[in-house]
Amino acid sequence: MRRQLLLFLALPVLAACSTVMPGRAIPGTVIEQRGPAGVVPAGLEKFYGQRLGWEDCAPYATTGSTEAAFKNRSNIECARMEVPLDYAKPTGKTIKIGLLRQRATSPDQRIGSLLVNPGGPGGSGMAAAASMAKDVGKSDLGARFDFVGFDPRGIGASEPSVRCLTDAERDEDRLDLDIDTSPAGVAQTEAENKAYADKCAERNGSDFLENVGTRDVVRDLDVMRSALGDAKLSFIGYSYGTRIGSEYAEAFPANVRALVLDGAVDPTQSEADSLVAQGAGFQKAFTAFSTWCAARKDCALGTDPAKADGAFRDLTLPLAQRPVDVDGRKLSYTDAVTGAIQAMYSEQLWSALNAGLTELKNNRGSTLMLLADTYYDRDDKGRYSSITDAFTAIKCVDDPRQTDKAVLNDIAKKYKEAAPFLDDGNPPVAALDPCAYWPVPPTATPHVPKANGVPPILVVSTTGDPATPYQAGVNLAKALGGGLLTFQGNQHTVYLQGNTCVDKAGDDYLINLKLPAAGTTCS
Repeated sequence: MRRQLLLFLALPVLAACSTVMPGRAIPGTVIEQRGPAGVVPAGLEKFYGQRLGWEDCAPYATTGSTEAAFKNRSNIECARMEVPLDYAKPTGKTIKIGLLRQRATSPDQRIGSLLVNPGGPGGSGMAAAASMAKDVGKSDLGARFDFVGFDPRGIGASEPSVRCLTDAERDEDRLDLDIDTSPAGVAQTEAENKAYADKCAERNGSDFLENVGTRDVVRDLDVMRSALGDAKLSFIGYSYGTRIGSEYAEAFPANVRALVLDGAVDPTQSEADSLVAQGAGFQKAFTAFSTWCAARKDCALGTDPAKADGAFRDLTLPLAQRPVDVDGRKLSYTDAVTGAIQAMYSEQLWSALNAGLTELKNNRGSTLMLLADTYYDRDDKGRYSSITDAFTAIKCVDDPRQTDKAVLNDIAKKYKEAAPFLDDGNPPVAALDPCAYWPVPPTATPHVPKANGVPPILVVSTTGDPATPYQAGVNLAKALGGGLLTFQGNQHTVYLQGNTCVDKAGDDYLINLKLPAAGTTCS
């Protein structure tokens, strides 16, 4: 299956923590009703005022990554919340949304709940919140808020989850390079993409697929706000989560208390322009990596950063013909590139990328395979999370589909020009992606949000962000009339990841509703 050019807006890299927060054991299910709170739409009273059953989180783990995130976390608890599959039919089918909570450590000073989404689309908010919980719990933020992560509909512990390929089929798909740009190669790719869309329809049902988009996640978020007992929403959205936050502000401006939007999806760009901008962002990150690497004696790409693009291609392109054996699996060209892309999300992964490229020189590929597995959220038992299938399903209903071959070819040409280190050497010819064959129509379109009357919102943007370039944050802050906090660095998202300056500004905003001074920059 040919992958869409837009890469995952990956989860933020979380800071390590060596201090264990004392917590309370959860002996069984604790039924709690805090809602309804705030505005409750007519006909949805039973959802907005539902009781949540909080219990141990272990049964909510679906892959090795969530098992690791939930393990030995006695201070977290989990529940599922019921919502309509289709909000136009509130008495019809229902689905369940997974929630994870760490209670405020100072209950007498508690402000309310603080909800977090890590991006994707397709990322698990429950896993992200569990990974962040210890650090948050020992901060002023954790003292004042219940910290809540949620798996959006179709994702992770939410039921049902989007599943289009089995684990074995996903492994096989990763070996299918789809780099043949001859007419026959393009036709084969398009046939595979249609078959993928058909499997998604068969295995999930059209009624489910047409209701997994951001439009519906925003409605779920408002139900969550009320069921948790909050009249107003406090929310942190990373990456694609900024789209959730901005669309929530547009749909429910009177229900917003505070929103931190970090790593913005640009509301002013078309999808085509966004794809090309992201390619340029990854090239900028790769150039920064190459400069860092060239100063090392062990740099796999040599000592001249100007030659790094070619050196990277020389190392990875032979994999298209001769994949490398890795413990019974094959490291493909696609996986090697995917591993490099994963490393572009944070400087913390640059050493691993250099090690992986050095291994490749010696016909080994374990580190690059591990980086690629991290990107796809594949655990050591061969289990995949729902992130890849959910990403496609959500994008296909969130964005207009493009079927004009001339436009697609132009995008492919501009993307290759923007990111030469990713150039596979073939002519820029694009095949129709799975969305062109999707069984249900889009339910939304990207647009500049108009959130009249919304309280001040804080947007955080990083100068060297590869996935969501800095200007996107500038544009989102302007569209929402919010404040902008600039971070000078090379990573994707930054709040609550150990930078004292950013964390202090974000905490002050969420707790005291005080935006940082205009022009504030952290490094």
